[in-house]
Amino acid sequence: MYETRRHKDSVGTAPAATGAPPRAARYERYVGGTPEVERAMFDKLARDLMRVQLKIKKRSGAAGIERTFHAKAILGVENARLRFHHDLPEDLRVGFAQPGAEYPVIVRLSNASGVRQPDFAPDLRGAALRIQEGPDQAHDLLMTNHPVSHARHAREFVAFAQAMAGADTNLRKGIALFVKLPAAVGWSTAARMRRNVTAGARREVRSLALETYWSRGAILWGDAGPVRFRLRPAAGASAAPPPSQTDPDYLAHEISARLATSEIAFDLCVQRYVDARRTPVENGAADWNEEDAPVVPVATLTIPRQNLDTADARAVATRIDQLAFDPWITTEEFRPLGNLNRARKAAYEASSAHRRGHRFMTPPPKRNVAAARVLDTGFRALNRAVPWHRLPTRLGLLNVEAFRQELRRRNLIDTEIREAPPKAHPVPPPIDERLRVRRSYDGTYNDLSDPRMGALGSAFGRNLTPDYRPDLFNEPNPVTVARELLDRKTFIPARSLNILAAAWIQFQVHDWVDHKRYPAGTKSVEVPLPPGMNWSNTPGGKPEKVMRFAENEGIAPDGGGAMAPILFANSASHWWDGSEVYGGDESVAKALREPDGRAALLLEEGHLPSGPDGIPLTGFRENWWLGLSVMHTLFAREHNVVCEALRHEYPRMDEDSVYHTARLIVSALIAKIHTVEWTPAILATELIDIGLTANWSGPPQNWLTRLGLWLVDTHARTGIPKTLPDHHAAPYSLTEDFVTVYRMHPLIPDDFEFADHRSGRTLDTLCFNDVQGAATEALFRRIGLANGLYSFGIAHPGAVTLYNYPRALQKFERDGEVIDLSVVDLVRTRRRGVPRYNDFLAGLHKPRIRSFQDLSSDPETVARLKDLYRTVDDIDTMVGLFAENPPEGFGFSDTAFRIFILMASRRLQSDRFLTVDFRPEIYTPLGMDWIENNGMTSVILRHCPELAGFLPRTASAFAPWRPATPDGHEPGTVRDRERGRHVR
Repeated sequence: MYETRRHKDSVGTAPAATGAPPRAARYERYVGGTPEVERAMFDKLARDLMRVQLKIKKRSGAAGIERTFHAKAILGVENARLRFHHDLPEDLRVGFAQPGAEYPVIVRLSNASGVRQPDFAPDLRGAALRIQEGPDQAHDLLMTNHPVSHARHAREFVAFAQAMAGADTNLRKGIALFVKLPAAVGWSTAARMRRNVTAGARREVRSLALETYWSRGAILWGDAGPVRFRLRPAAGASAAPPPSQTDPDYLAHEISARLATSEIAFDLCVQRYVDARRTPVENGAADWNEEDAPVVPVATLTIPRQNLDTADARAVATRIDQLAFDPWITTEEFRPLGNLNRARKAAYEASSAHRRGHRFMTPPPKRNVAAARVLDTGFRALNRAVPWHRLPTRLGLLNVEAFRQELRRRNLIDTEIREAPPKAHPVPPPIDERLRVRRSYDGTYNDLSDPRMGALGSAFGRNLTPDYRPDLFNEPNPVTVARELLDRKTFIPARSLNILAAAWIQFQVHDWVDHKRYPAGTKSVEVPLPPGMNWSNTPGGKPEKVMRFAENEGIAPDGGGAMAPILFANSASHWWDGSEVYGGDESVAKALREPDGRAALLLEEGHLPSGPDGIPLTGFRENWWLGLSVMHTLFAREHNVVCEALRHEYPRMDEDSVYHTARLIVSALIAKIHTVEWTPAILATELIDIGLTANWSGPPQNWLTRLGLWLVDTHARTGIPKTLPDHHAAPYSLTEDFVTVYRMHPLIPDDFEFADHRSGRTLDTLCFNDVQGAATEALFRRIGLANGLYSFGIAHPGAVTLYNYPRALQKFERDGEVIDLSVVDLVRTRRRGVPRYNDFLAGLHKPRIRSFQDLSSDPETVARLKDLYRTVDDIDTMVGLFAENPPEGFGFSDTAFRIFILMASRRLQSDRFLTVDFRPEIYTPLGMDWIENNGMTSVILRHCPELAGFLPRTASAFAPWRPATPDGHEPGTVRDRERGRHVR
């Protein structure tokens, strides 16, 4: 279900799966055997059609993306009427098709080419109808003026489109038809396709009112079964003059003149299905012979007399030209049938979204593709002798870029349950215009073509194929593993960082990921305890022989059935949208604002108001401690300052717009801080600093670096915010593997010293339990924001390594439970099917370890690993990541870094508001300047200017600050020496 599927390029079919609609099941056959496999193939073909649109745009010089086909409209009216005949045959009286029933119809007549060429150029012609059954239901009928398709199935259809893309001259058309097309589909198939196209395109067309249009594919007609439909001129239509060879718009002029004097009428007719041989459903290139399937008129379409040369008529035509006609806009009673129609579901959605700027594609230049292959091969050989982090900086940058390109191709796995087989649907509602310029509360409509992508409740994706092994959930015992390898013996500090870095990453993770849990005591995971050990699972509870904690809620497949055991929904949105500050849904977000809809966030004398449980009211309130209070308070204040600046600069902006614009600005500023400040602080090398700065603002102005990026990844030359959204190989989501590598609880110290920034004198020394939960706010208000920031700034977090898990988190009270978070981390990773460490390495294209000594050079650690694990293949992922000796300057392992280099850029690259809509029109010019000119240091100083003398001069605010020196002593040095802390 979760694996990346590779399919042969074949058209072999298998009977419809049980998931198919009952009426359709007896007629349809799915390529690859199942609707899911076929859907994956169609999604790829849809992306191919988007590339065709880009090629047409480039060749034609059009300002925007055109329709892949039928680009040039000849007629667009919305006042036509369809009336069913009173003598409609009994078996055809289905749904809206009833005797005498009449409906308004939108009509679009067009040339078939994707290029806007003269009407006298050889071409097919098309008709699209939208029959308005009611305010919430319509039926789209699409037809072409040739009885059969040039393509039997979707693969041939897309191959033809690719060959013909931008073929706007006779020479290019010849090359397309006689060179490119045979290369794609074979000589005999290409010859048949050419014959069909030529027969239709070279017909003399005098008037689109006199053409007959065929559906080509079949649709269901209720219990009557499949039918093909056609639209033919009604009897008595007046003749038209010969086609012009000089007027490029003669067809539009002719139909305009015709409607100026009379109405136009067509008969809507159907042919009934007979059998799979004479009336095939899956072969779009096969004709339904009228002798086998007689033509039955069922309704009359009338386009009334009207003047098309008015402003109103032109506005209607423009409006209709923006519509996305789709044969799947109907009901299940009239469901489209056959391979071509099923492919249209994915193709029409993708191409229409691409045309309307809701979906994007940025195919890499051929030089990038070729260079990536060469570099991948070269660096694989080089890295056997020299790891990437020991290479010269510019060569290392190329090495990392090669890693990222490979990971993008092979390590993005979509886990969302997609619609398969396709289903009919009503006309999609128009997008709320406000959602084009602001983030939604729940993460919907970031991708306008797929509103649920990345939204609250959408599934976690995967970077690696899951390895779900219930038999190994408790092997080796996770409690024993935690005690032997994770317990903090002596605090191991990370000297290149301060505690603000630890608070920051939890602040960020709460924006990104949140697995929903069952209420405590309702559905639990039970972990057997080692012999002789007891555990109280509730505060004050009796000792038990098992450790128990709340199970995560999984996602059940559509239609019920067994619960998917390793598919989970994110209770936060996957986007970088500041939800930890603003809330993940509308009710929470509005409750956090000042009364009467004002834009500012609620603060009480500069602090967040407390809820009934003593925890501050903010967007994400779980696992609360002082570090989160500091971050949430700081950025709530920042939001309010931004609101004031917007009001001053744009006095006519209403409060709701002020709020949403400020949220955009603050969220983007947070993303920038994480990208160019926090990450280079925890991965402290020149290479990472250059790479992450390039992610945000482009590479340095160095010709050699820019030449390398031009060769390898031309889109990286400007910084991601100046590019188009790109989801690469799968729709955007954060992943379970990403969650695993961000298990950085060792960053949290066990005790904290709070000092007065003015004197450096100690105010208090407290353990973690004194600075978490309901105790937090009283302490925070006592010491104040400035002293809180200063105290965290001069102290070190823990190193992300073995033997350094915070003691307080190993007996942690949460939601009525007492949990050992080190055990929970191990168990969650196992139960979510994240591969164990050695498979994790292999899945990220790193060499597997062959012995325990390959993982650690410490004899004691090797002995403990051997004692706990039968083989190196059994080592827990988190244990392996913590045990690795990281590259010099790195705060976490090289293996975790592989996930990071993939997902760090993806969080930016997929986000509309950090790419195509990262612009002054959305953020305001003030907002763009605010993001450009600010960072963590300026945010801190805006709210605590008295800290200016303590912040690092040449490093980020996440590097150690200068401590105050009371009585001439350096308190940090004294404290470390007195406590005898081991420094890694």
